[in-house]
Amino acid sequence: MNKLAGIFTLAALLSACAVGPDYQAPEPAPLDQFVHDQTATGAQVKRAADNEQLFWHGFEDPLLAELIEQTLAENQSLQASLARYQQAEALLRGARRDQLPSVTAGAGVSGQRLAEVERIDPAQERVEFYQAGLGLSWELDLFGRLQRAAEASEAELQAAGADRETLQVALAGQLASSYFQLRGLQQQLRVVEENVSLQRASLDIVSARLEAGRGTLFDQVRARAQVDATRAVIPQLKADIGAAMHRIGVLTGQPPTALVPLLGEPAELPRSRPSIAAGSPGDVLRRRPDIQAAERRLAAASARIGVATADLFPHFTLEGLLGSLAGSGSDLFTGGAQTGRVALGIDWSFLDRAQVEARIDAADAQSAELLADYRQTVLLALEETETWLLRYQQSHERAALLKSATDAAIQAVEQARDRYDQGFIGYFELLAAEQELTSMRDNLVQSRTEMALAMVNVYRSLAGAPPMG
Repeated sequence: MNKLAGIFTLAALLSACAVGPDYQAPEPAPLDQFVHDQTATGAQVKRAADNEQLFWHGFEDPLLAELIEQTLAENQSLQASLARYQQAEALLRGARRDQLPSVTAGAGVSGQRLAEVERIDPAQERVEFYQAGLGLSWELDLFGRLQRAAEASEAELQAAGADRETLQVALAGQLASSYFQLRGLQQQLRVVEENVSLQRASLDIVSARLEAGRGTLFDQVRARAQVDATRAVIPQLKADIGAAMHRIGVLTGQPPTALVPLLGEPAELPRSRPSIAAGSPGDVLRRRPDIQAAERRLAAASARIGVATADLFPHFTLEGLLGSLAGSGSDLFTGGAQTGRVALGIDWSFLDRAQVEARIDAADAQSAELLADYRQTVLLALEETETWLLRYQQSHERAALLKSATDAAIQAVEQARDRYDQGFIGYFELLAAEQELTSMRDNLVQSRTEMALAMVNVYRSLAGAPPMG
């Protein structure tokens, strides 16, 4: 027994060399700052798990925060992501267990009827064997094959964790985007209904002038056509509103129509906006979990090169058996029944060098592929952040200009209606003023929606998830 323990101890000391490259994480080219970072008015966005609720509460919309919390708890895509993480965790446990000796225990009894020529004693017609024992088997990881496999599994687990965090950011952003789109559509519907009321009032004026002999039937027909054309927008808006509510329901892990009673009541777009500081590009790259996932997969690929390279060398397996073998059950574990065995096995598959080198080349190529994927992920992250910072900045300017234009258009319609009623202008001029106001109001609501959506996408790009379609 002492000899067997000594052999296993010696094998553990020898298992210290790992072939293949020692992984070094790539460093992206440093950039000092984002060109369009003009939103820095508060604390920086941190990792998603630390910051998502803090960010969404900045809109001061309790319902939005509640829906995002429910999404992060109940969304089915996140449940699937959790299952993938648990699968990677189990695979890592298995890979680490492969580095340790495996222990088995067994017992059995067998009997055999002897032919006459097999009998030592003519009266002995049958022989029985009773056995019990403890077996140990250990692959001596002299060249680090199992160590590299465990490194690859650990990196894959870390990538799965980063994937889950990326999905959390993406789903929270998608929920917020759908919510803001819903509120924007509800505001557009309100604006259309206000425009219908405005145009009906103009139709009443035209009809009154016609009855008084100061208008024309042509003006009345055109006014009625304008009302109907504006009303025709309402069914499409209602369909879009319903679709947005259905999307929110599914994102929160519920049936599509579950939230219709809650969301059906129109509400304004949030007036408050969270403050964000983009930080440096290096800060963004370090905190984005999608970049971390790409880097961890690259690390796993590097470790798998070591797994393949280890096949250039023989695999040694040390086996041991300590047990008892007796002709009767009562003799088991007596001094004379003790048995033991130690064996060293060698796997000679490394002699097929061409096949091994093919696997090494494949592992090298996969590592090169994942390095390119990592670099592309970095570039896309920088592109997305710069783009959404710019769009958010420009959305402010557009909304301010449209608000000024809408106020002017309202005054123009009021003046045009008075002048038309007094006979100074024709209906064509009044119609043109009303159409311009209709367009301005709709554009203003859309611009405010786009500003909120741009804010969400700034968060996505800083916290680590590219915008989802």
